[in-house]
Amino acid sequence: MKKLLLICLFLNMQVIMAQDYDFGKVSKEELLEKYNKSDTSAVATYLYKYRKSYFNYNQNEGFQLVTEVHERVKVYNKDGFDYATKKINLFQDGGDNEKLTELKAFTYNLVDDKIEESKLKDDGEFDLELSKFYKQKSFTLPNVKEGSVIEYKYKVLSPFISVVDEFKFQHDVPVKKLLAIFEVPEYFDFRVNTKGFLSVIPVIETKNDKITIQSKTRSQSVKYSPINTSFELSTIDFKKKISVYDLVDIPALKLEPFVNNMDNYRSSVKYELSYTDFPNSPIKYYSTTWEDVVNTIYKSANFGSELNKTGYFEKDMEAILLNITDPLEKIYKIFELVKSKVKWNGYYGKYTDDGVRQAYKEHNGNVAEINLMLTAMLRSIGLNANPVLVSTRDNGIPIFPTREGYNYVITGVEVDDEIMLLDATSIYGTVNVLPLRVLNWEGRMIKKDGSSVMVNLYPKVTALETVYLNVKLGDNGNLAGEFRSIKTGHDAMNYRIEYNGGKEDEFIETSENKFGGMEILDFKVSNNTDLTQSVIESYKFKKDNEVEVIGDRMYFSPLFFLRTKENPFKLEKREFPVDFGYASENKFRIGIIVPEGYVIETLPESALLMLPDELGSFAYNITALSDRIQLIVSIKIEQPIISPLYYETLREYFKLMIGKMDEKVVLTKI
Repeated sequence: MKKLLLICLFLNMQVIMAQDYDFGKVSKEELLEKYNKSDTSAVATYLYKYRKSYFNYNQNEGFQLVTEVHERVKVYNKDGFDYATKKINLFQDGGDNEKLTELKAFTYNLVDDKIEESKLKDDGEFDLELSKFYKQKSFTLPNVKEGSVIEYKYKVLSPFISVVDEFKFQHDVPVKKLLAIFEVPEYFDFRVNTKGFLSVIPVIETKNDKITIQSKTRSQSVKYSPINTSFELSTIDFKKKISVYDLVDIPALKLEPFVNNMDNYRSSVKYELSYTDFPNSPIKYYSTTWEDVVNTIYKSANFGSELNKTGYFEKDMEAILLNITDPLEKIYKIFELVKSKVKWNGYYGKYTDDGVRQAYKEHNGNVAEINLMLTAMLRSIGLNANPVLVSTRDNGIPIFPTREGYNYVITGVEVDDEIMLLDATSIYGTVNVLPLRVLNWEGRMIKKDGSSVMVNLYPKVTALETVYLNVKLGDNGNLAGEFRSIKTGHDAMNYRIEYNGGKEDEFIETSENKFGGMEILDFKVSNNTDLTQSVIESYKFKKDNEVEVIGDRMYFSPLFFLRTKENPFKLEKREFPVDFGYASENKFRIGIIVPEGYVIETLPESALLMLPDELGSFAYNITALSDRIQLIVSIKIEQPIISPLYYETLREYFKLMIGKMDEKVVLTKI
């Protein structure tokens, strides 16, 4: 037995040693691989991920952060073709900028049992200006097919020594081998922040290193004689700490429904610079607390100073506020003024690009320009308005103090001890109805004195949709009837975005397809632009084959096409919170006319399902007269975020609810 174990260990070591991770050393075995044995659903696999971040010293510029990347990816099918495109965001500020260098990239295919290489060419590289602070370098590898292996390597040179990109260990596809290295000189003190459910513990060692400095001396032995220049090299010895993460067979982080951002739960390590301590220099502290972060942001010329600029909007303000004394009405008027005057250019950011004055003049601006402008306007009439820093859903939750944690700013105004939240980039947003991208736990409100307080971003009012459905059944099982829906809060905002964002006939066609080939007639929408009113949608409809007719009986769910047919929660266990975005209630009031010549044989029973701790409920009440069935259904989600501790209960709740919705009414022919 011991001998067998030794043989197995020896064979495993041979496999590991046989794997060649040098750039360009792609094997036939990698190209022949049809799927990942540990995850057969994977569309691709990282065969190798390598990243090394370290500091180089340049005598003229000082320390520079260098990041080397080498990745090799196996593509199994067409769904994995996205991995053939790589995008790298490069930061730029005040004339300093990050640079991508030494890019090499190849696609490998097996053709007639020979490995064929396709090199990345200039036409596969792209540069995009994302904002004043970011540009993007991207490249797309050529000749990618099902079964290809792609490989690339590059360096990023950065003068921003305090900003080290997060080391991500878990990805949307499996990783077979990952090697991550972080080297830091003794002059830098970094705090280590970890997240995710994958255990990652580095091997840490300390090594000696040195900096070589060249000094130049000019001398002249006699006046008017030639000047001699001599060079002298000196060295500075220092120690550096090396952290090595060497991981194998990392499982994919699978996308699950109702998660605000999977990156919040992705296993990773973030190095945050606390301070630098160079010889013969005072210690320089960087952001170590949220107070430090807020202070740094507020003092920026592209943030705090913009709040003090007022002259550009005063005439327009006077015109819209004439004879208005109610503070709430003033807030609504100013909110609509900003939305009508300045269109959002699609750029996020907590800092302005061209400034609030220019944005107002050009009628176009980024998030900061629009909402800092709104804050300044509200302050100018004596209201207690302040900017609120936000991390959007796609930016993740700022768990640890970091300036990069916030990428967005909205406006908060306090009236009668209540904080009202506004985002003027959202055309269809209203007071306390923020766009979904902003609903990400909490924001940080910065007050005039530079202090800050946390603010809950989720709406206090439940979004409500009430549906009225009147249905007449035909002898052949077809439906005809009338539909009417009334939406408020976030449901109304989302509807307006979808409906007003395209052509009405395309919107109707999408609705018809959504409900399984329904024919919609006399379609009408009210209040699609009047944000003070509920959105009302109404139409007549016809639908075939919604009722099953077998012999003398009809079978149908009284919710018809409105019922939920599939449980979104399929996994038995879940480690992440369930994020519904906002609290909501859906009400259905359905009246069904029984066809002449039929009687009600069977009705589902009324039912009430309750989630624990008032998290939600499902009420199903059905009654019948001789020729009519009345159904009233209420579905409530009382909390936008539900802890994973309740997941199994929530999953069972949805299962029971869907089962109830699917129960049939049975009509019998007289």
